[in-house]
Amino acid sequence: QLHLVESGGGLVQPGGSLRLTCAASGFSFSNYVMSWNRQAPGKERELVAAIASAGGITNYADSVKGRFTISRDNAKNTIYLQMNSLKPADTAVYSCKARGILGNTYWGQGTQVTVSS
Repeated sequence: QLHLVESGGGLVQPGGSLRLTCAASGFSFSNYVMSWNRQAPGKERELVAAIASAGGITNYADSVKGRFTISRDNAKNTIYLQMNSLKPADTAVYSCKARGILGNTYWGQGTQVTVSS
């Protein structure tokens, strides 16, 4: 059975850091492009960062470039999102997504990140 399980969210002060983890199971993880996406209250979901199946190519939203880093460990079927210099505008539910070469897409349930003093 396919699972994507996010963890690592929480409450952090502005300027702080968090590391999100998405653990995958039930599919050929190393063949999938993985991404982190977020949705803030009243806003549409947006792509935060994506990483190619082999991990060599990454892509970031302009709003997080230089602050966030996406990575993956195909041996552990896991992706990570290191978030530094967090801002209140980063507050959202963060979800990981897996996309196969045929366009099949799977989502995790999400983890809440709240940046507030």
